[in-house]
Amino acid sequence: MTEALRPRLRGLYAITPDGLTDEKSQLVRVEAALRGGATLLQYRDKKAPADRRAATARALHGLCRRYGARLLINDDLILALAIEADGVHLGVTDGNLLAARQALPPGCLVGVSCYADFARARAAAAAGADYVAFGAVYPSLTKPLAPPAPLSLFSLCRAELGVPSCAIGGITADNAAPLLAAGADLLAVISDLFDAPDVAARAAAYQLRFKEENRDVP
Repeated sequence: MTEALRPRLRGLYAITPDGLTDEKSQLVRVEAALRGGATLLQYRDKKAPADRRAATARALHGLCRRYGARLLINDDLILALAIEADGVHLGVTDGNLLAARQALPPGCLVGVSCYADFARARAAAAAGADYVAFGAVYPSLTKPLAPPAPLSLFSLCRAELGVPSCAIGGITADNAAPLLAAGADLLAVISDLFDAPDVAARAAAYQLRFKEENRDVP
């Protein structure tokens, strides 16, 4: 994807917690996050059977359409294509970026986990990634063994790569401001969002952090 066609990505990036099913009580939490202002949603579930994952992904896709958000599928290009999702997110062992780009329709997103590896981010950007994710930026319960990612990666990404950057790992509404000040465009959040007593209010709190930063996106 050329620079002119790269989508502008900024805001709260909600990632579904492990064990999400298509039960109403779970989908209500996701809908609350979208209602609160999440701009991207990533469906992440490595344990559920394929038929359940497909049903859940379709339900999530419907919610995203209702709220004007975009749904990405974690690690599963086949599922993303089957439900006509808005893209995929790939980890280090989760498939080929170029193959995903070629398989997905125009306008779909491909994001790549780069951990604390700027060389990987540079290669991903050159290969057509729409955003690169760095983390863990703070100690993370989801991935406690992830190497720490320094905040300097975000300013470096903006200065050298010209693609949006996503911060992930241990992020809360209270510690988000330094990430935005460093240059992060997206904040990927699981626990602090979906464990909140009021998910919509917590999502809105994140969106407020972006407004408070009040900076232009190049």
